[in-house]
Amino acid sequence: MNVAARLIFYVRRSEHVTPLLYDLHWLRVPERIQFRLCVLAFRCLHGSAPSYLANSLRRTVDVAGHQRLRSSDVTTLVVPSTHRSTFGDRAFQVVAPSTWNRLPASVRAATSSTFHQELKTFLIRSSYYHAHYH
Repeated sequence: MNVAARLIFYVRRSEHVTPLLYDLHWLRVPERIQFRLCVLAFRCLHGSAPSYLANSLRRTVDVAGHQRLRSSDVTTLVVPSTHRSTFGDRAFQVVAPSTWNRLPASVRAATSSTFHQELKTFLIRSSYYHAHYH
């Protein structure tokens, strides 16, 4: 990605690539992973994902005893506890809900026509904000 950005802008290898990636509106690798996970979670919640993935996620409001919590009025997902800190924490049914729950409520509540754009904008801003390229 870095090489492609430098090639597009015709800049030397010694120049910083972060402003180029920001100008291209390209996500860094960790944010691309978050993007794909959140898109899959969105598809699971809206019935357009394979059933084996959709069945692995549960909304907080669907769990008995959680209906009266403050989190029940927004679309949050249950993050199951794991016994293994290596493999268990990387399973889709654990990492997708935890990534989804970290999104702002406005992004989680977006419609299917605007979700991708709002998600990408949020991830771009949170990724490059610390680099002072906003």
